[in-house]
Amino acid sequence: MRETKYVPEGISDAFAEGDRGVGDDAARGERPASGSEKGPGGPGSESGQGLPRLGWVGTLRWTWRQLTSMRVALMLLMLLAVAAVPGSVLPQRNQDPAAVLTYLADHPTAGEWLDRAGFFEVYTSPWFSAIYLLLFVSLVGCILPRSAAHWRNLRDRPPRVPSRFSRFPAQGTAITDATPDEAMAAVAAHLRGRPWLPAFRVDVRGHELSAERGYLRETGNLVFHLALVGLLVSVATGQMLHYRGQAIVTEGRGFANAVVDYDTFENGSWFEPSTLTPFAMTLDSFDSEFETSDVAAFGQARDFTAHVTITEPSGETRPETVKVNHPLVVDGAKIYLQGNGFAPELTVTDAAGEVAFSQRVPFLPEDVNYTSRGVVKVPDVSPGLDQIGLVGYFLPTAMIEADGSARSGFPLPTDPLLILEVYRGDLGLDEGVPQNVYRLDTATLTPSVEDTGERVKVLLRPGDTVELPDGLGTVSLGADIPRYVALDLRHDPSLAFVLTFALAALGGLTVSLFTPRRRVWARAQVADGATVVEVAGLARGDDAGLDGEVERALGAVPGSTRSTTTPRTEG
Repeated sequence: MRETKYVPEGISDAFAEGDRGVGDDAARGERPASGSEKGPGGPGSESGQGLPRLGWVGTLRWTWRQLTSMRVALMLLMLLAVAAVPGSVLPQRNQDPAAVLTYLADHPTAGEWLDRAGFFEVYTSPWFSAIYLLLFVSLVGCILPRSAAHWRNLRDRPPRVPSRFSRFPAQGTAITDATPDEAMAAVAAHLRGRPWLPAFRVDVRGHELSAERGYLRETGNLVFHLALVGLLVSVATGQMLHYRGQAIVTEGRGFANAVVDYDTFENGSWFEPSTLTPFAMTLDSFDSEFETSDVAAFGQARDFTAHVTITEPSGETRPETVKVNHPLVVDGAKIYLQGNGFAPELTVTDAAGEVAFSQRVPFLPEDVNYTSRGVVKVPDVSPGLDQIGLVGYFLPTAMIEADGSARSGFPLPTDPLLILEVYRGDLGLDEGVPQNVYRLDTATLTPSVEDTGERVKVLLRPGDTVELPDGLGTVSLGADIPRYVALDLRHDPSLAFVLTFALAALGGLTVSLFTPRRRVWARAQVADGATVVEVAGLARGDDAGLDGEVERALGAVPGSTRSTTTPRTEG
């Protein structure tokens, strides 16, 4: 006969880590000691006149327990996320020092206090580092004791069989003609399962059986937290060892892998310039494809390919290509194609007829048809002459509207036109303050205007030379319009570790969330010439599958002839 009884859950706390006598006291009806009862040194004892003082050792122990609690770890993790917000809102000195100087100039009072507090160097500031280290210590201090306790639990025997099964949330009884040894062997074989199924750790003591499963739940939880520690270490190591450089390269020219050859360069505190492999890269050509057959998608980009030549330190060269989302890997660093555009070659002579400027000027695209804006700063003029500033647009396929405005109608240079406005005065380049090469501060400059009051616009087509207004000199546009590419070189030795620990954290969290923790006890005894098998189950938390586990254990008993079932009673 199989009889299943259910009672309200009331002893699930017996699954607390380290309590190996799970359910024993509750099953025996023993009353645990209460802190309110009188005892030596307790609040109600004759010798205890008040609460004991913690002292230095007690205070340190209490502080350590608070720091290594999961609650504090979560608070520190949230605090770290909040502390990182200023780093994404305010300019950072190691990424854009010019923007920091501009912010300080625009906000002299607030900027000074923010600078003192390290808000322009958030990720290397003492307060951010303190939060980071406290989180690391908290996680380590929480994980190590739990790992040791979990290891001990894995080596211990399952908890002994309680004396009474009546208070467990799921229990059942079966009557069989088999002997108690045969019944226990059958239940044990069922609970041990098969290699591909979740199995119980089973301990048979005579005619009593203890079984436990779900240790993967705690294992997954520990793996998750260990992976978080690994992520912290990996990210910190990557921030200290990484480097990143950006360079704009025009066709036929190149750059060397040296700090001074990059337009912008940022690196971690442990980075050494000598660790850079001295390779060189030359941009041979740049191919771009745009849609021309589909009217609805006319002018949309289809493909960008930069054909480059890599020169190794040994002098050996090899051709390579760089495409969008297909970076080139050189010496462990990835070179990404971040952007492209046109870099017309401009030559400016001053009023004395001397060449004051001659180089390629990258113009930055502002729309899908490559209407591009650029700036030319000419500070090296003859003594006594005004410095010259030119700002305007390059139109690969110029389209002049009826109102006099102009725009580009197609990304490729089928009818290129350069439109410039002219300014003169002090460009401020001799003051030692970094400036954005793609911006011209016209507040202190004098624009060239026509008699009507409108600003003079200089129009140039490839090969043209035009005189600048106000006798400032001339400007020439080269016959060819070379392309440029914006390359981004990144090297972070921690990326593989970050990915590994992230996947480990995801896997550990998944195992922890979906692995049930269950304990099953069974007892066989002879009564009235038959063998009575009792089975009880206990789960940590809510577990809808616990009843089925008990039913399957009872079903494994061989030769049971009669069975009755009593449904669970709620309340």
